[in-house]
Amino acid sequence: MKKLLFLAVFALTTAVTYAGGYRVSLQGQRALAMGHTGVAVVNSAELGFFNPAGLVYLENKINVSVGGFGVFSDVVYQNEQTGDVARTDSPIGTPLYLYASYKVTDWLTAGLSVYTPYGSSVEWEDDWAGSHLVNNIDLAAIYIQPLLSFKLNQYFSVGGGPIYVTGSVNFNRNLNRTLSDIDGNRSEVTVDATGVSNWGWSASAMFSPADNLRIGFNYRSEIILEAKDGEADFENIPNSPATPFADTRFDAELPLPAELTVGLSYEFADKWLFAFDYNMTFWSVYKSLDIDFANPSIPDSKNLRMYEDSSVYRFGLQYEANDMFTLRAGYYFDESPVQEGFFAPETPRNDSNNFTAGLSVNVNDHFAIDASFLYSRFKEVNASYDSYLENGQAVPFGGTYKSSAFVPGIGITYKL
Repeated sequence: MKKLLFLAVFALTTAVTYAGGYRVSLQGQRALAMGHTGVAVVNSAELGFFNPAGLVYLENKINVSVGGFGVFSDVVYQNEQTGDVARTDSPIGTPLYLYASYKVTDWLTAGLSVYTPYGSSVEWEDDWAGSHLVNNIDLAAIYIQPLLSFKLNQYFSVGGGPIYVTGSVNFNRNLNRTLSDIDGNRSEVTVDATGVSNWGWSASAMFSPADNLRIGFNYRSEIILEAKDGEADFENIPNSPATPFADTRFDAELPLPAELTVGLSYEFADKWLFAFDYNMTFWSVYKSLDIDFANPSIPDSKNLRMYEDSSVYRFGLQYEANDMFTLRAGYYFDESPVQEGFFAPETPRNDSNNFTAGLSVNVNDHFAIDASFLYSRFKEVNASYDSYLENGQAVPFGGTYKSSAFVPGIGITYKL
């Protein structure tokens, strides 16, 4: 995202309080209700995200799934030694998705997916104790992906396609812990940018060795978002040679890491479906956010992150109660990619336990209403970010973080 810039500018990566790193795990009502499983589940066009190879197994010629979520998150920070307390006042996040597929022949299906797997909306109180790291950030990354799904035989299919990413970012932070202008207004920098884009790809496979058993695989490539000639706006800067901050341009990069998901689904007792997914996100590509400023008077910025690859373990159940109602429930455990000493308040989360539920109401043969609910509970953590530098010296910032989120969602499935 072209001026995903300050996602960078001074160490600010984005994050949501309900997924690892700045990953948003909200890509479909039916999948989320089943613990966000889907790599081996054939029940809607949501396969356009979870496993495009499965689209060719959908019975109907046309399949469409569209919906969205409301994200209500809460993060509380406390430092018992200093007495500092702060709480996020983040706006409601609204991740969206749209998936569509068209069966060209019995062995070929074409599709289109639009979804938001990365994003963040975190807003701390102005001039809080960690304002030198972040005041607020709003990031959106939209993936647009044309798809093809091929059935090679009755047991095996493959699918995938190119991915086009576009996005925007708005970010604000104070320049350091104390700097102010003559009127006492804290010195700050704000970045607001749109239109950064790049390409990636995905590849998937599905194996159906029996009528009641499916095995799925999906890989989504790493995508590097390059901010070229971005804009940074500095405000409330004291008029002094010691503070050379002025509006300027810069270059930076931010990786959207590769992901690998494998899993299975098993139908039993006529009306039940069990699903398990294992997801690996290759966060280790994210070592640092480095900013190169065009103005030589402003020193370039190195912002260590040192993320580790992380795993998500997902479990889901589906029960077809009758022709009208299908019930779902699930659970997943999400590991944090953040290492000790690199816990920054724009990613105020730790390992989490996530509980989900939902249902589909079949209005008629063509339309269904899908609903889901997610509750995320993060392990309370006393952690710090130790790599912030001021006057060449490391100034750790830490405390205790308590985080939680609840996410209702609703969507529509259409088939013809």
